[in-house]
Amino acid sequence: MGLEPAGARDGSGDTWKLNGARGTATTLGMKCLLPFLFAPAIVFAADPLPVFAPKVERLDPALDQVLAPGANLEKIAEGYMWSEGPVWKDGSLLFSDVPDNKIYQWKPGGGAPKIFLQPSGGMEATAIIKSPGSNGLTLDAKGNLILCQQGPRRVARLEADGRQIPIADIYEGKHFSSPNDVIYASNGNLYFTDPPYGFEELNDSPLKELKFNGVFLVKPGGQVIAVIKDLTFPNGIALSPDEKTLYIGVSDPNAAKIYAYDVQADGTVANRRVFFDATPLVSEQRAGLPDGMKIDRMGNMWTAGPGGILIISPAGKHLGTLLTGQPTGNCAWGDDGSTLYVTANMFICRIKTLTKGAGWK
Repeated sequence: MGLEPAGARDGSGDTWKLNGARGTATTLGMKCLLPFLFAPAIVFAADPLPVFAPKVERLDPALDQVLAPGANLEKIAEGYMWSEGPVWKDGSLLFSDVPDNKIYQWKPGGGAPKIFLQPSGGMEATAIIKSPGSNGLTLDAKGNLILCQQGPRRVARLEADGRQIPIADIYEGKHFSSPNDVIYASNGNLYFTDPPYGFEELNDSPLKELKFNGVFLVKPGGQVIAVIKDLTFPNGIALSPDEKTLYIGVSDPNAAKIYAYDVQADGTVANRRVFFDATPLVSEQRAGLPDGMKIDRMGNMWTAGPGGILIISPAGKHLGTLLTGQPTGNCAWGDDGSTLYVTANMFICRIKTLTKGAGWK
């Protein structure tokens, strides 16, 4: 995901650099450029980082089945512009810093995260592409890293020799906007979302070629199909453990909803319904909107949303929230599959759960 902080305007019309001198100011939202998060303050690199004081909001006794009483988020790294796209690969965590155009690697016991790939988006920022780096990350069946690259507006595969091979960059002769989040099905079908968040002017960008913000399917043979065309800002994406349901989070403050679709035999989707409506939770006190999401082996959804990471049962009941105090972009299972890693604005954190991610042994 991500509704990454894209800057704010001061009274003179100048653009503030994110997160100060290194381009790293953080916001708790952006009423100015992106109305999807709420911005009570901007913190610059010269100022101390805000205190990270997470807590767990327990709303239903069923939460005890997946999260032990007393469990809380642990910060493992900080200081990023907008962290996103976490994925566990070969015993380490990879994550994107979207505006800073880097992928970092964190190894347990290995100290601070180190740069894994730069530039992560295959190009540098321009006047109209403000967040060129990679966003969502996943792995293919061979363990290759798959990147949603906002700068070149494509989904690509990182080869062992460092080559970046495009998987999808064109639909019906038109470039995508800024591929955001991505997931593979076990049959090799790849799904990704394509909102306009990499563009300075979002939907009004002169670079935007597609008239819709879509969800796309890439078949193993390379055919690209637009499976959803009628969502305002499709963002996070996930599959149920049996892969019969596709979930899409919509980062629209006026309709902050997560939708469920039936996956058809040909990989397309049908029967849209609201899985969870987060609109009533949207507030200045709870920054963020539906964003990156992951599913555990029991079918519970762990999704970025207002306040942090919402934990939602397979029936769509809100069990609790990992309150990060930050706009939160995404999460991923790691370690033995029972640790949830969370990218929360400038922070990287984790929490031990009583479940495991779907597909983990």
